[in-house]
Order: sequence, then C-alpha cells, then structure tokens
Amino acid sequence: MQRYAEPISRLIKAFSGLPGIGEKTASRLALYVLNAKNGYVEELLRSIRDVRENVSLCSECMTFSDKDPCSICADRSRDATTVCVVGDYRDMVALEATGSYRGRYHVLHGLLAPLKGIGPDEIKVKELVDRIRRPAPVTVREVILATAFDAEGEATALYLKKVLAPYGLKLTRIAAGIPVGGHIEYMDPSTLGRAMQGRKEA
Repeated sequence: MQRYAEPISRLIKAFSGLPGIGEKTASRLALYVLNAKNGYVEELLRSIRDVRENVSLCSECMTFSDKDPCSICADRSRDATTVCVVGDYRDMVALEATGSYRGRYHVLHGLLAPLKGIGPDEIKVKELVDRIRRPAPVTVREVILATAFDAEGEATALYLKKVLAPYGLKLTRIAAGIPVGGHIEYMDPSTLGRAMQGRKEA
C-alpha cells in the first residue's frame, strides 16, 4: 500500500538524497513545500535554478562564484602573494568570517582519500600548481595549508608540502586553536582567527 501520492514520494526521495537528510526529515520537508504559499515555492525554484545556471568556479581560486574572477580575487586590496589552501568552499567561508586574513584562497574541492578513490587528480591540485608556476606580475610567496586536522586533511597537507617544495615557497600550516580531529567549518571565528595568526612552518 502506497503511503504517499507518487509526486510526493518522488519529492521525498529527492530530499533524501541531500547530505544529512533522512527519510523522516525528507518527508517533513516535502509536506512543508506542499503546504507552503506559492510565492515561497516559486522563490525556492528560482533560487535552485539560479544557483545551477549562474554559479561556477572562479578560474583563479576555484571557489564558487557568480563572477569570474570572484570578488576576493578581484579585490586589489588583498595580498595576492599569499594563498590559503582549503578543502572546500565552507572552509573558505569560515575563514573569511574571522576577518583576520587578507590574502587569497585556493579551494581544493576535496581531500586526498585513497580508500575512497580520491587522489590528486580528483581535487584541484593541478590548478594550484599551475597558479604557483605562473610568471609575474603576481608571484605567490606563501602558501598556507588550512586543510582539516583529520587523517585526510593531514595527508593532503603532507602531499601539498611535497608537491610545492621545489618552488621555494614559504609553506605554513594553521595550528593553534584547532583541535586534532577538528573540522574548520565547525570552528568559531575567534578560534579560527587565532589559528590563522598562529600558523607555523609546515
């Protein structure tokens, strides 16, 4: 016996595909959408379509943006010689919220995880190396390794240190304030600020 009408079941299944959304939560979301005012539903649909059609990767730092270059890369007041490497977009947003960093970023869109089949070719390592190798007028002098402090984040930091070593860069690793096993996106701004200011040689 079918619990829901077929269109509702399809919507529940679609919501269930989102990270962290179980069947019960997906059911609540589907029924909320069903009962919501038309204006809300239309705005939700427009927002989803807008994200899919108008957001892409910045060709410089690989972050999500509706402009190329993104607003950070286009900001001439930021230090283009310092690049902070993060695992994903949420980490970049968390670091920006501290207000303590005025350099540029590079978003890897993942961390090395060989057991999951994620190697250097599956994340934005090549783009980072190409950026480092790019000739003047802007020369990157420092790379801050700001990946998570779990096994995958540490493995990624060690790999990047090895890959970038030949270029004579200053390589630093954020440390102070971030607990072992901690994820950057869950840290509060003051903790992240201390970690950025207390970075050390990698």
